[in-house]
Amino acid sequence: MTCTFDQRIDRRHSDSLKWQKYGGQDILPLWVADTDFRSPQCVIDALQQRVAHGIFGYGTTPDELIAVTTARMLARYQWKIDPEWLVLLPGVVSGLNLAVRAFTEPHQGTVAPTPIYPPFRSAAKLADRAQLNVSLKLHEGRWLADFDELSTAMTGNEKLLMLCNPQNPGGTVYRREELEAQLRFAQRHDLIVCSDEIHCDLLLEDGVQHIPFGSLNEDAQRRSVTLISPSKTFNIAGLGASLAIIPDKALRARFNKARLGIVPQPDILALVAATAAWRDGQPWLDEQLAYLKTSRDWLTERVNAIEGLSLARPEATYLAWIDASQLNVASPALFFERHGLGFSAGRDFGDDSFVRFNFGCPRDLIVEAVRRMEKAVRTLRR
Repeated sequence: MTCTFDQRIDRRHSDSLKWQKYGGQDILPLWVADTDFRSPQCVIDALQQRVAHGIFGYGTTPDELIAVTTARMLARYQWKIDPEWLVLLPGVVSGLNLAVRAFTEPHQGTVAPTPIYPPFRSAAKLADRAQLNVSLKLHEGRWLADFDELSTAMTGNEKLLMLCNPQNPGGTVYRREELEAQLRFAQRHDLIVCSDEIHCDLLLEDGVQHIPFGSLNEDAQRRSVTLISPSKTFNIAGLGASLAIIPDKALRARFNKARLGIVPQPDILALVAATAAWRDGQPWLDEQLAYLKTSRDWLTERVNAIEGLSLARPEATYLAWIDASQLNVASPALFFERHGLGFSAGRDFGDDSFVRFNFGCPRDLIVEAVRRMEKAVRTLRR
């Protein structure tokens, strides 16, 4: 199988949100988390076959997707999933918002590490819920949070712990003992846990294994909602299909009640794409991971060679969380944008001294981006 991840596909005049943001400007779009890679041929073929049918009426939940999901969780993570636990969603973000509204009352709050993927923050804000944050800190090159630091700040009104594993934007893949520490924290404070695991297939570090939070033990399973999707892995984010794994019947009922009349089922083409990706996409994924790992290693070395910037090598995802706090600029994201680089602003994640670099793109684009970074930083040394 030959994959051409080096191929530049022009998205400037397409419906791409990523590329339209800087339309008509000489700014490289390296922000929102979709890649510039052509999706696997198995997904394209499955979609074309379904489109050729020519009728697109209301669809049912495809049995094959449920079977593929349960088989995948068992084979990859040794977690035996009952099909009844699965709730189909049009995206992980809707799952985050539903979890906040289903499992907290207006006077109650959530707990989450920071920095973190912006919808974790906005889900609490949109529901008018308080959020208590614990800071991620670098420990031997990995971004980790010590939830015990929150003990004195907990009020007893917190009901939901929101986790991101692998962590976005830091790229940490939590080890079993780290997940068990998070579980103990949830147990002490009687918290339900919502774990976003959308990047679980994008592991770049040798010897690292993804462990679903809900698979730790029966108690973790009972108190957890796990959100998964093939969308980031196979670059089908525009075809929204995600799943929530909710083993506890009462939690599942509350979650489903919160969505009634508001959050629809995924559309039929999204379900076709998701099924094909998880069923047949592994050879393509293996090649993508090898490509991303080489890009990750090169990017980490080059960024760390730029005075004033530092990057802890991400263990997973195609996202680099770059510390620009030593540049002495008011906003690193705006500074780099003026030099032709469209990064995600750290402010949106909870720390404005960082930028997030999406390296899920052909390598020549990464090389050009680093060249622009180097040139931009040199202007500060004059």
